[in-house]
Amino acid sequence: MAAGRFAPSPSGDLHVGNLRTALLAWLCARQSGRDFVMRVEDLDRVRPGAEERQLADLAALGIDWDGPVVRQSERARYYDAALASLGGRGLLFECFCTRREILEAPSAPHAPPGAYPGTCRDLSDDERERRRAERPAALRLRAEASSFTVDDALHGTYEGAVDDVVLRRGDGVVAYNLAVVVDDAQQGVDQVVRGDDLLSSAPRQAYLATLLGAVPPTYVHVPLALNTVGQRLAKRDGAVTARDLGPATFGIVAASLGLQGETAANLLDGFSVDRIPREPWVFEPPATSSPEQPRTS
Repeated sequence: MAAGRFAPSPSGDLHVGNLRTALLAWLCARQSGRDFVMRVEDLDRVRPGAEERQLADLAALGIDWDGPVVRQSERARYYDAALASLGGRGLLFECFCTRREILEAPSAPHAPPGAYPGTCRDLSDDERERRRAERPAALRLRAEASSFTVDDALHGTYEGAVDDVVLRRGDGVVAYNLAVVVDDAQQGVDQVVRGDDLLSSAPRQAYLATLLGAVPPTYVHVPLALNTVGQRLAKRDGAVTARDLGPATFGIVAASLGLQGETAANLLDGFSVDRIPREPWVFEPPATSSPEQPRTS
């Protein structure tokens, strides 16, 4: 099965920038004959009722999905199996560093600020035992490459850094970079459409996918929605959710893509990946909006 996906975190209502990316992911999948799957990334920061509202808002735009909604909180056995596979090949190591320690440690030449300096990569057995008594360990990938190349429909061939990324946090919660790779592989996701703020994460995720025996997806990293002062759009910018904008939401999102139609299905006739705007969308909230609960059909 080939599929695209949308994978929101249920930390609050989706704003129009999130909804725009979701619609683009749906259009890319449906236009290419792929299935479209919905995954809720609920390992962290869950707000009661947010998932239900998000799914209702997506359905109100005409976005449908194949199969049941998948929730990361129900998939621990798959993440544990991936960690066991990597650990059995010597590709994991325990890390006891705090964020502050990483920021204050000397970094390798040409490494970006805050890059992991390899502090715990080669600890002795005695040192590990001593550090375990101080704090729980995170698990990091023992990367055997420094870079990896991915294909992106908008950005072309993109080579980015690979590092010893955290795969399980010190509190035992699986990290996003592992969960997203395992989930995409198991759900047959071979096309990932998401915001271009995540472009730099794609090489390390694609590299991890190869270590787990999966074929990395192709990517479509789309421009973000910004507010009128050029900052990433957020709820603090006022009337930016479907519940603020009411029935006008679909038309606003479609127009931002240069598309016209009464329903999401109508937009497929005029859509192709190469027509996706290359510049960020600056969203200006309407002078007046009519809050209305979106339909859930």
